[in-house]
Amino acid sequence: MAHLKTSIVEVKAEENCLAYALVISIAKVENDPDYKAYRQGRMRRQVVQTLLETTGIDLSNGAGIPEFVTFQEIFRHYKIVVYRRLSCEDIMFEEQVDSPKDSIYFTRRSNDIITS
Repeated sequence: MAHLKTSIVEVKAEENCLAYALVISIAKVENDPDYKAYRQGRMRRQVVQTLLETTGIDLSNGAGIPEFVTFQEIFRHYKIVVYRRLSCEDIMFEEQVDSPKDSIYFTRRSNDIITS
């Protein structure tokens, strides 16, 4: 599936990669005017810190299924789907969401975001 996608964004962050990926992908979905600034690394740090502080999520040891579940509960108007690799048959995380506004797709390889 990812080979068919032309809009793959690689998130480069030394820490809190999942939170950065969520901030960037939600900005993309919402047509946020600051989307390019988030992608380029400007403004992301304060938004990510606020997100982690308000949710109480600790990503210091990385992210796994429990963190995806928590983020899915918080962002329940989006459907979060995580693939192990660039293959649509290899789903690592996907929960049923009632009436999602939009879907956000990730690959675990470098926290890529598939944006279209």
